Amino acid sequence: MVGLATFLALVVGATAWLTLRTPTYHAPLSGPTAPQASPARAALLLHDLTDAVRRDRPAAAARLASSAAARRSLRGVVRNGTRLHVSGLSLRYVDEVGGVSAGGGFAADVQAAWRFAGFDRRPEQVQVRFRFAEHDGRLGIAGVGGGGRRTPLWLTGPLQVRRTASSLVLVQGSHREADRFAGLARTAVPQVRAVLQHWTGGLVLEVPATQQGLEQALDAHPGQYDSIAAVTTTVNGSRSRSAPVHVFVNPAVFGPLKPHGAQVVVTHEATHVATGAATSPAPIWLVEGFADYVALRAQRLPLATTASRIASLVHRQGPPARLPGQAEFAAGASHLEARYESAWLACRLLARLGGPDALVSFYRAVDAGRPLGPELRHHFGFGLAALTARWRTVLSHLPA
Repeated sequence: MVGLATFLALVVGATAWLTLRTPTYHAPLSGPTAPQASPARAALLLHDLTDAVRRDRPAAAARLASSAAARRSLRGVVRNGTRLHVSGLSLRYVDEVGGVSAGGGFAADVQAAWRFAGFDRRPEQVQVRFRFAEHDGRLGIAGVGGGGRRTPLWLTGPLQVRRTASSLVLVQGSHREADRFAGLARTAVPQVRAVLQHWTGGLVLEVPATQQGLEQALDAHPGQYDSIAAVTTTVNGSRSRSAPVHVFVNPAVFGPLKPHGAQVVVTHEATHVATGAATSPAPIWLVEGFADYVALRAQRLPLATTASRIASLVHRQGPPARLPGQAEFAAGASHLEARYESAWLACRLLARLGGPDALVSFYRAVDAGRPLGPELRHHFGFGLAALTARWRTVLSHLPA
């Protein structure tokens, strides 16, 4: 019995020693988990937004938002889609961009495709930046646009829309502004068709509220369009001749224009749409001069008005040695308006020498990729050197 008691005492003693001397082992606790992007939840939001646009359900779109401002924006997107007859819409999650905020917000690139039925021949794909944020324990859409991607105007929030059989106008502004641009578009289309009778397409005019909005719509550098009233380009910025082509207005430059000037700009750009100028291989003096020829043909303004800037430049520096090229037409180039006037005078000269039909046929041939010199000789009986000489003579005799 003594031996057993001694053994038990030793066991109890050892247990006590271990309890007192040996640190107790605990499994390490997990540190705070860094917020993670949720592609699956974001993709589902995009799916639901697509469905809301297709079914014209503004309230359903609003439930996908992460804030009151986003709710208003998404309701506007659905209404825009209905008024613009958006077709073929798809929004496909591509990848997260940048980090995830402490609150779980993140941005992602989204491959968007759509078309405005009745105006765009096919859906065009554009990569757009979407922002997502957590709100009340769930992920929602926080906003659309920016991030070095094109920002489609119709995806940014409520717009004023004016639609006819031949024109579609999207304005990020007041009813009055929308009515103004709708009137300009309605006038421009028949003015273009009076010269280009084969054109049966329509005009899509997009008008953001600010120049910054224009820069975001086109993913342009700040200040790139400081001196440009409007630009005609493909929706996705590609050089594809089958891509949808729209006119985008710079309100900072366009806003102060008087009625005649505003109409000239819109008809000029509508001519670019009708001729596919955004992807034309024709020399830029012909592309821009022809568009002004169509636009000014209907205005009946005096030469002292339509050629005043080039006249002043010629009287100071003499006539230029050659027809203007890409450098002279670059945004921000000096005497830009004078270069436009000089190109118009070249096309006006051709129409006077060979007739308007000859000018149109010549333009179509060069636009189709045929060489300029041979086409000049075919339609007018002289080449580029002779045209340049006659054009310089016209410039030299402009009224001061």
